[in-house]
Formats: sequence, structure tokens, C-alpha cells
Amino acid sequence: MSSDAPTADEAVRTMLLLLPRLVGRAKKLPVPERLRDFNLAPRHLSLLSYLLFDGPMTVNELAARLEVAPTTVSLMVGDLSRRGILDRTEDESDRRRTIVSIAATYRAEVEGWLAAGARAWRTALDPLTPEQRRLVIDTLRAYEREVERDWTPR
Repeated sequence: MSSDAPTADEAVRTMLLLLPRLVGRAKKLPVPERLRDFNLAPRHLSLLSYLLFDGPMTVNELAARLEVAPTTVSLMVGDLSRRGILDRTEDESDRRRTIVSIAATYRAEVEGWLAAGARAWRTALDPLTPEQRRLVIDTLRAYEREVERDWTPR
């Protein structure tokens, strides 16, 4: 493949070879010892990432960011709070709402688990301009949408 201007076919070939390696490496990130028995899935990792990077939020806010139904997030939050990984507290300004956060006892493990991926993305994205970063993010989102569309039963 030409290093400066790949054709669309060359780029597709490269991505088809690269993505499985990226996923494989991401799956090899060791889960911290204290979290291993919880059988956390990628969906849990996404939920924990939002809470770590964006701070405590409601179930509805998490659902909107994860692009899933609030009931799905509610089930995940209930499971993770029963296990002690998440804390649920009443919203002081609206007692009907519950605020979800990472429990202090597991915060260091969650931070450590996500740190390697965050470092790798920072190294890859730092040299890019903001416009180039937007292009990378938009491209990955478009790929995700197309894969979902093609693999969703009709």
C-alpha cells in the first residue's frame, strides 16, 4: 500500500487486517485482580468509562451516551451496584432521580484498567489537528453504523 495516498481498496484491506489486531490487543488488557470475578463485558467498560471521564450522572444520561434504553442501563447499574462497583445516591435537587458513580473502593482499579487504552489513544491522536481527530472519530462511527446495519436481522 502506498504510504501517502492509499486507494479506497488499499485502505479497506489495511483496515480489515488492522481492526482484528486492535480488538485482539484490547481484549488482552488485563482486568485488575479485584474486578476479575465480576465477568465484566465491553458494555460495562463503556459505562465505567463514561463515569470515570465525565463524572457521576443519572441512568438516563448514561443511556443516552451509551445509545441504549434506560432499562438496559438500569439493569447494568443495579448489577454493578449490588456488587459494590457502583454507588447510587439520591439527587439532592430532585429526589426522584438517582445519581450513579464509581464506588471509591474500586475507582483506582477502574482508572488503572482504562489507563493503557487512554494512553494509546492520546499518543495516536495528539499529533493530529482537531479536524483530523474529528475525521478519525467520524470514520469509526460510520464504520460502526454500517456494520450494525449490515448485521442487524431484518
